[in-house]
Amino acid sequence: MDTGLAGKGVVVTGASGGIGGACARQFAAEGANVLVHYHRGEERARAVSEEIGGAPIAQADLTVEADVDRLFENARETLGTVDVCAAVAGVWPTEDTPVWELPLERWEETMRQNLTATFLTARAFLREVARTGHGSLVLVGSTAGRFGEAGHADYAAAKSALQGGLLLSLKNEVTRVAPLARVNAVAPGWTESTMTRGMVDPKAVRRISRTMALRKVGQPDDVAAQVVVLASDALSGHISGQVITVAGGMEGRVVHDDA
Repeated sequence: MDTGLAGKGVVVTGASGGIGGACARQFAAEGANVLVHYHRGEERARAVSEEIGGAPIAQADLTVEADVDRLFENARETLGTVDVCAAVAGVWPTEDTPVWELPLERWEETMRQNLTATFLTARAFLREVARTGHGSLVLVGSTAGRFGEAGHADYAAAKSALQGGLLLSLKNEVTRVAPLARVNAVAPGWTESTMTRGMVDPKAVRRISRTMALRKVGQPDDVAAQVVVLASDALSGHISGQVITVAGGMEGRVVHDDA
C-alpha cells in the first residue's frame, strides 16, 4: 500500500539509536527525504546515513533551545520542506532508584532529556507546520508512561506527560494553523536497542514478558513500522491524538505464572 511519503521531508530525532535508526531506514524505504539527527552518536548516525543513500545528518542537543531551532532551520534548508517529524530521542536512566532515594538532579535531568526535549522538538516542528499548512508529528513515549516503572519514576512521569497532556494539547492546537495536521504517539515496551542491549537475555525475557501476551522483546523495526503508519496521511489521515502501544499485548498485571 502506498504510504504517500515519497518525496516528503522527514526529521528523525535520535536517529543514531536503535528505534530512531529503524525509523530513518523505514522512512527512506518509502521514498522520503530524511534528516538523521544525533546528539552524541555521530558514528552511528553516519552509518545510518550511508545505509539510506547518504542522507544529511545534523547534531543537536535537544535540551538546548537554540540547538533545536537550528536543527529545524537546517532541515528546511537541506530538505526543502519539513513535512513529518518523528520525535524519537529520549534517555532512560540505567540505575534503578526508588523515589525516596532519587536525587533532584537526576529527576530534573530526566525531565529535560525526555519531556523538555520533546516539547522543544514539537514546538520547532509545529512552527514549520504553521509555515506550510500541513504536517504530521509522531512522539515516542513508553509503556512506562502507561503502567509506571519502579525504580524509574522520573522516566515514567516524563513519558506519561508526553503521551498524555502534551500529546492531547498539541493535537488540538495544531489545527489552528493547519486544519488537517496531526499529532500521535507510539509507546514502545521492552525493545532491543542501544539503551537495553545486554538486558534482554533469554532468562530476562522470560521474567519481563510475564505481563505480555507475546513473550518476546520487540525489535526497533516493530516500533518504526507504527511510526511510519501514523506519519502517513494516506494510512492515518483521520487519526490524531492517539497512542499506539507496541509491546506485545503488555498489561499492568501478570498474565503468565511462570518466571
